[in-house]
Amino acid sequence: MTHPEWSKSATVYQINTRQFTPEGTLAAARKELPRLQELGVGILWIMPIHPIGEKNRKGTLGSPYAVKDYYGVNPEFGTLEDFKSFVQDAHELGLYVILDWVANHTAWDNVLVDRHPEWYALDYKGDFRPTPWWDWSDIIDLDYRHAPLRTYMREAMEYWVRECDIDGYRCDVAGYVPVDFWEEVRASLDQIKPVFLLAEWEARDLHRAAFDATYAWSWHEAVHRICYGKANVAALYVYYSWNERAWPEDAMRMTFTDNHDKNAWEGSMYELLGPGVETAIALSFIGEGIPLIHNGQEAGLDRRLAFFERDPIAWREHHFADLFRKLISLKKQHSALANAPWGATMIRVPSNHESEVLTFVRQDEHSKILAVFNFCGGARELRFGEQLWHGAYTDGLTGDPVSLTEGDVVGVEGWGWRVLVG
Repeated sequence: MTHPEWSKSATVYQINTRQFTPEGTLAAARKELPRLQELGVGILWIMPIHPIGEKNRKGTLGSPYAVKDYYGVNPEFGTLEDFKSFVQDAHELGLYVILDWVANHTAWDNVLVDRHPEWYALDYKGDFRPTPWWDWSDIIDLDYRHAPLRTYMREAMEYWVRECDIDGYRCDVAGYVPVDFWEEVRASLDQIKPVFLLAEWEARDLHRAAFDATYAWSWHEAVHRICYGKANVAALYVYYSWNERAWPEDAMRMTFTDNHDKNAWEGSMYELLGPGVETAIALSFIGEGIPLIHNGQEAGLDRRLAFFERDPIAWREHHFADLFRKLISLKKQHSALANAPWGATMIRVPSNHESEVLTFVRQDEHSKILAVFNFCGGARELRFGEQLWHGAYTDGLTGDPVSLTEGDVVGVEGWGWRVLVG
């Protein structure tokens, strides 16, 4: 699997067009691009821009994931020209744009329902059906056993790369669609231009020849449980061990502290991560993985955004904006922190507080990072085993020099974290 070079140290930023600006349009979002460039992000993931189905619609405006026409633009957001201008301006600022793509299902009134009803999955009664078990009553499933459907969907994805010059896709519920379809699509898109594909799924086979990145759902679950005292730091040892040994070395795992699914259906980042929210944000950047920022996090988004209605983000000055800038800068400046396969593997550093504090080193021939993340409320004085942590460092946040050798103690505040750069 060959990743585009521009994804090497990139951070993903999710844009929910409906809520991103007071206007809720692509034209308004376009005006925010200089701010996102200044923040330092590299890949802009924009949620589906297609017309939304009206039949069985949820809420007033419906779900962007209930697609009515794969070749259209939702007039709520603007026009095709608005989207082209958004992508063009992003490229001029050195940003890359991936479009959210919904291949598994469509709206009940998608144009394909009348043209090709045979492309849809049927229930035991012979009726169109939503994805089983979930409350997805506003959509119906496609059936990828039909070769013409595969051709249609691949050509539609090619269209947006050719017509609008987008740089790839975030693929919704990617695991519900056959892997070989995604592999065919990746090969086809790469013939047009090098693309970046992010799967909303957690399965290693998706990395074989299709996706650059997959969701690290289990990372978020482990951090959530730790922050609420339902597990200790060993839950992260399980995740990182699994990541290192069971997944391809070049697999990017997207680590996140918020996204539209978590925010809308489970809770804000504060609800899900409690006192550990800042520690978790820092770990999502300093540990292995490609980090995600959900729009509004830099403004301290502390509520659930409505999903089927207009509910604009309340933008404000917040210290998280500066935190993200510093973390993104660290990631770009130090090669050991790059995304897979360029970055260095995390190596656990034994300490006297291993069940509460995650400590590791990432190092390559150009840089060395010693990172300490305290997932408990009390301050801790750490004494480390082995010698990997020895060396002369600079504090990554304050710039102060730090020298560590045998017998030295490293202090960290409750729910605090430190990143030392060698």
